Amino acid sequence: MRNYTTQMDAAKRGIITPEMKAVAEKEHKTPEEIRELVAKGQVAICANKLHTCIDPNGVGSMLRTKINVNLGVSKDCKDYNIEMEKVMAAVNMGAEAIMDLSSHGNTQPFRRKLTSECPAMIGTVPVYDSVIHYQRDLDTLTAKDFIDVIRLHAEDGVDFVTIHCGITRKTIEQIKNHKRKMNIVSRGGSLVFAWMSMTGEENPFYEYYDEILDICREYDVTISLGDACRPGCLADASDVCQIEELVRLGELTKRAWEKDVQVMVEGPGHMPLDQIEANMKLQQTICMGAPFYVLGPIVTDIAPGYDHITSAIGGAVAASAGAAFLC
Repeated sequence: MRNYTTQMDAAKRGIITPEMKAVAEKEHKTPEEIRELVAKGQVAICANKLHTCIDPNGVGSMLRTKINVNLGVSKDCKDYNIEMEKVMAAVNMGAEAIMDLSSHGNTQPFRRKLTSECPAMIGTVPVYDSVIHYQRDLDTLTAKDFIDVIRLHAEDGVDFVTIHCGITRKTIEQIKNHKRKMNIVSRGGSLVFAWMSMTGEENPFYEYYDEILDICREYDVTISLGDACRPGCLADASDVCQIEELVRLGELTKRAWEKDVQVMVEGPGHMPLDQIEANMKLQQTICMGAPFYVLGPIVTDIAPGYDHITSAIGGAVAASAGAAFLC
């Protein structure tokens, strides 16, 4: 029987959990070293208490760099069994995390299958699922609808959720004033931006952040602070919108830690090679050493074939500069 709410709660109270012991063994550190890092928020052990088949891993800049694989069913490929084969292939190749980004049909059975059978950390983006779950137009959804989907994912055993909390009404004005070449390329960010533009309301994930933290605390879900304003081309890298959002994510990190909720911070997409290290250091300073979860970065706008070649270059540089988690 657990006598703590989250890994961070246990760590702050001096309790070494079974998950901390498992991570310590993998990382060749002592359980006490891992406990201290979890207590500070510098390592996140993403492990929903309902995901009982998980093989725990720690995410942090002083540990091995972890790899996340994005999967999920879409209109083009609706077969859950094929998707599950991909999941297990990724795990067998060494991936520590799977993000279920399903965008078609009833997503819950596949999500539950993942958390009942897959030993990797499972992540989701609840705002993607909201439109599918309710089968309604975006502008008809309410703040409560969005929050309810986060709770549903937590109840299904998901270990971490990407929430786009850093984009606010103020950001809309900034994007209009500071012209970007690529505007918002984050899918979750653009959904939140569109909802705010259509309804005139504040970002529900920002406005009801405390309620979201209460859900995450109850199930020990790690919050992955999504970068809605990540650059979509080299020209937009390190601009006002990206950095201002990062400052807000630093504030939200602190608020999560006060409630013993673990945090990862998502980072830039497209970025010139010579800016990557500076961005890693900036994030570590502003977000107080919280694990950085980078999407690439993709280091050129014109690339051969697919993005995986140029993002592998950016990912290697980011990891060497302190990125904890590569998407």
